Amino acid sequence: MRTAYGVSECVGVIAAEIKDACDRPRREAELMVMERLGKDQLWLLTHADDEMEFDTVLQEWVRRRRAHEPLEYIFNRVSFYSQQFYIAPGGLIPRPETELLIDRVVEAADAEAALRVCEVGVGSGAVSVVLAQQLPQASIIGVDISPEALNVACKNVEGFGLEARIELRASDLLGAVEEKIDILVSNPPYIARDAELERNLDYEPEQALFGGEKGDEIISRLIDAAYERHIPLFCCEMGYDQRAAVTKMLEGRAYRSLEFYKDLAGLDRGFVLKL
Repeated sequence: MRTAYGVSECVGVIAAEIKDACDRPRREAELMVMERLGKDQLWLLTHADDEMEFDTVLQEWVRRRRAHEPLEYIFNRVSFYSQQFYIAPGGLIPRPETELLIDRVVEAADAEAALRVCEVGVGSGAVSVVLAQQLPQASIIGVDISPEALNVACKNVEGFGLEARIELRASDLLGAVEEKIDILVSNPPYIARDAELERNLDYEPEQALFGGEKGDEIISRLIDAAYERHIPLFCCEMGYDQRAAVTKMLEGRAYRSLEFYKDLAGLDRGFVLKL
């Protein structure tokens, strides 16, 4: 294989290599070239005939993407809430719909109050970081059962200079959190164990995806914890088909309000429970 190509030609070569692994191969090929060269989209368009090396780094990226590894892990970077976060295998890649979870927390919280927020399943740390930015008086405890996820979260907390306001702990749900909690927030694993997933998800941590045999078991445990700990506000992401299950979990229990919210596709995506 040649190693020198025009920029546009190189994009085409990469796109042909990864076409079976993604829906938009040319766009992903452009992203690879821009990442490798440190250039933006405008440069790519105006330097289409410039010569570039299809070097060993690009070849390795192509090999990994052809094996369905997500670009976010290949680049060690993910865009979330209009910011760039570090990401690596072991940390769940934050999705755009999880930005809606943050919006619901901010809408329901008093931004000027000295709140204690606990995020269960902190993963990459992206949610806790953005909440710390949006709620400047709040202190945040982020917990996760996965050491690998906590390592990723630590890099992001440090990268945004929020070590004084976000504390990370290894914990199964609230087991390591004794403090009074004002807001419980979680994007828990909520996929049923027997669900068939796209191959890209093979690279993401199973314990951050699968919530049990039915999928809603972790959500049920979190609702129980909210009641046991008298937590006033619980904001949680869920599966598009779990509204009825969540409603049933709350039958016979007293609460101030329960609001479900939808994602941009119009599917049920989470709920806000005020006790």
